[in-house]
Amino acid sequence: MHDVLILGAGAAGLMAAIEAGKRGHRVAVLERADRPGKKILISGGGRCNFTNIHARPDNFVSANPHFAKSALARYTPSDFVALVERYCIHYHEKTLGQLFCDGSAQQIVDLLLAECQAAGVRIVLNVHIRNVDCDNPAAPGAPGKFTVLTQSATYSAAKLIVATGGLSIPKMGATGFGYDLARQFGLPIIEPRPALVPFTLGASEHSSFTDLTGLSAPVTVSCGFRTFREKMLFTHRGLSGPAILQISSYWRTGKSITIDWAPGRNLLAPLLQSSAGRDLAAARFALRAHLPARLADRLLDLAPPTAFTNHAIAEHERRLHAWPFTPSGTEGFDKAEVTAGGVGTGALSAQTMECLAVPGLYFVGEVVDVTGHLGGFNFQWAWASGAAAGRAV
Repeated sequence: MHDVLILGAGAAGLMAAIEAGKRGHRVAVLERADRPGKKILISGGGRCNFTNIHARPDNFVSANPHFAKSALARYTPSDFVALVERYCIHYHEKTLGQLFCDGSAQQIVDLLLAECQAAGVRIVLNVHIRNVDCDNPAAPGAPGKFTVLTQSATYSAAKLIVATGGLSIPKMGATGFGYDLARQFGLPIIEPRPALVPFTLGASEHSSFTDLTGLSAPVTVSCGFRTFREKMLFTHRGLSGPAILQISSYWRTGKSITIDWAPGRNLLAPLLQSSAGRDLAAARFALRAHLPARLADRLLDLAPPTAFTNHAIAEHERRLHAWPFTPSGTEGFDKAEVTAGGVGTGALSAQTMECLAVPGLYFVGEVVDVTGHLGGFNFQWAWASGAAAGRAV
């Protein structure tokens, strides 16, 4: 018997455990893997991009764009940075507000485990949950006791926090258990989909660019009204790099994206400045001045100017700043950094992460329909949502 049970020893689950333990609760964290924080350890190339100093609500994707505001306001990047500094962990800002450990991501896991130990939190590994039940399911709004049956023990508590993550990176043990549990208690699920994930291209576009695999360039990529300006990378299957990963969270099957190959630059200006030398060779030379040579040549090969009048040159310039791609799909949950969608936020309290219809049941972290941009934002959501639930139980 515990006061609080937490399912999942990832970033959100451990943070919830720390905050609940600090309040004198008897807390147990049940983790199916053989060690806590496995996804933390591989993040940021092993250095853990543990937050972003510029985190704000519009860095998050959700069916309800306002839901994350409360939790993010009450546990900020500076709060987690203060914790990192208290443990004398050296860190640096890489780019665009992204904070990484100078050393290993293991330092962040060690910090969380030390905080859990100080708060008297019990962590149980290699747990296989067979059933979760509540002794008062027929009385909506009334508190009950949650019972978790595992392969070796039965745990019970008045409060249950679900921090089981999403479907991304199944080789790390990701499952849909959290969604199944939400459905069991009647909560709505926004269809989970891969996010922060590379695109695949259809046969025609793939054959046009596949030999550029490994080439990268700074671009602006857009989908609908959303735009990101970062690097893009050609892969053997399609498109990747930070710009593509960012826009993938907003993309839906069948939609197109557009790429500006040279944001803020007029690539063909030299051709307009003189009537002499207006030909394909001059255009190639102009593009190579701003783009990787192989990319410049390919863009001209695929769509050469129809003529070299001022109007035709201007039309070609516009195309280079709005080059369309229609991805055939993504590389799926295997390569997705996070899962978009999840437990519908309309069923949860934005202040506490508690289910409105099932008192004592909480959902935090990636399992909830809140997905951050690339660059430490998903960790910040884990810290903030975990802290909100841990402080409320």
